[in-house]
Amino acid sequence: MNDNIIIKTENLCKSFKGGIHALRDVNTEIKKGEVVVIIGPSGSGKSTYLRSLNLLEEPTSGHIFFEGTDILQPKVNINLIRQKMGMVFQQFNLFPHMTILKNMTLAPMKLLKLSKADAEEKALSLLNRVGLLDRADAYPSQLSGGQKQRIAIVRSLCMNPDIMLFDEPTSALDPEMVGEVLDLMKSLAHDGMTMICVTHEMGFAREVADRIIFMCDGAIEVDGTPDSFFNNPEHPRLKQFLQSIL
Repeated sequence: MNDNIIIKTENLCKSFKGGIHALRDVNTEIKKGEVVVIIGPSGSGKSTYLRSLNLLEEPTSGHIFFEGTDILQPKVNINLIRQKMGMVFQQFNLFPHMTILKNMTLAPMKLLKLSKADAEEKALSLLNRVGLLDRADAYPSQLSGGQKQRIAIVRSLCMNPDIMLFDEPTSALDPEMVGEVLDLMKSLAHDGMTMICVTHEMGFAREVADRIIFMCDGAIEVDGTPDSFFNNPEHPRLKQFLQSIL
């Protein structure tokens, strides 16, 4: 496999009970340093695809290659793979009984075996980057939604991931808090972080994405540049979708 490809899926399928086909033969390649945005109507398979990449959803059939390894093989240690994939959800998933600093240093100390001093140095540096250094000793309940989501993102960065997966990271936020989270994601993209982002934020997709994937009924219908997507959409279902949200 090309060393430049970080994730490749082949004929990826996912079915749920009742004959629901959430993914239908999804074939993709994600290159290192790429920002790929996935859009589509509700129920199109976007989040199922994203969650399949680190086996939070177990595919029914197909292959997922991460850095050359087929992670669906039985001998693969998926927990080691997940350490290299940062994942940010709609909900922030912070531990409510821990300070922000403890939330950020727990995994690096436990999984990467970093010393407390090294883990805290990294965490404080990231908090400083996002303007939340003064919240290190606060608890999640003391933060706004936008602050919690920025913490969730930099908590993932504490693990030095090779790729970041974002599952509608702004959908649970009040509108005035969306911008601060998108600004952080833009700065990560600018720094060369490989990112796959399921989102309805079309401005972000237009400005930051290298590629946009449009999913519908569990399949990839369009995979192209932002320019072709927004300025010359040819697929009728994509045209309909864009007209409904723009």
